[in-house]
Amino acid sequence: MNPSIKQKFAAQLYTLRNELEQDFPGTLRKLKAMGWAAVQISGLRNHTKEQIYAALQETGLKTAGMHVSLERLQTDLEEVLAEAELFQTKDLICPVIMDDMRNVEGYRSVRSFLNELADQLAADGYRISYHNHAFELELQVDGKTALEYMLEPTDSNAVLAEVDVYWVKKGGYDPITFIKPYANRMPIIHLKDMSNDERMFYAEIGTGTIDFAPILNWGESNGVEWYAVEQDECPGNPLDSLQLSLNNLNKLVECR
Repeated sequence: MNPSIKQKFAAQLYTLRNELEQDFPGTLRKLKAMGWAAVQISGLRNHTKEQIYAALQETGLKTAGMHVSLERLQTDLEEVLAEAELFQTKDLICPVIMDDMRNVEGYRSVRSFLNELADQLAADGYRISYHNHAFELELQVDGKTALEYMLEPTDSNAVLAEVDVYWVKKGGYDPITFIKPYANRMPIIHLKDMSNDERMFYAEIGTGTIDFAPILNWGESNGVEWYAVEQDECPGNPLDSLQLSLNNLNKLVECR
């Protein structure tokens, strides 16, 4: 595995949402000191975009896309694009849809809107992706799971994948098998491990049941630009969890 893959590891900042509200710049400095190459933005956390831009510039951390709510994409697009331009990213990811949209008509509506948005922004180089949980695997739309419907790899669908391997496994699917249809349609993938117990809870990379080596190998051959590590809940300090995940990813790369 190419050692340069280490420059594609990004910390998803939702993991550090509480720390960021207190001190966004200081938290980014800690991530840089750990060895992260990039971060994925998940809200401004009581800071201005200018403050976050200054911290990114100071640390040299790159931006591996932005998670932006469907509501903001629909009603606050001008400001979203201003943030994306400042943070120097062209990847806008819809991170979740609300309960009342989790039905056949809802998924059709969201896919249609995201395609319209992708068409609108394509000339400026923006890419629109969708990030999954497990609930999209519980419903059928047009003969496939709602997630496969949302990410359908066809010329008529511009919605790119940001597959979260933990949630795919939680939904009963094998992550490496599930991602294969999205070759060169998944600029960012979400890495998160699953605990090896009956809870099947969030775990640090390399401590659970997901085999990441084939996922990284596949990603390097199929257009993945960023590997974003997220841990929704951590047993202690989230910074410690992210450090352990990064250490284990680096070891995985070095021993292959």
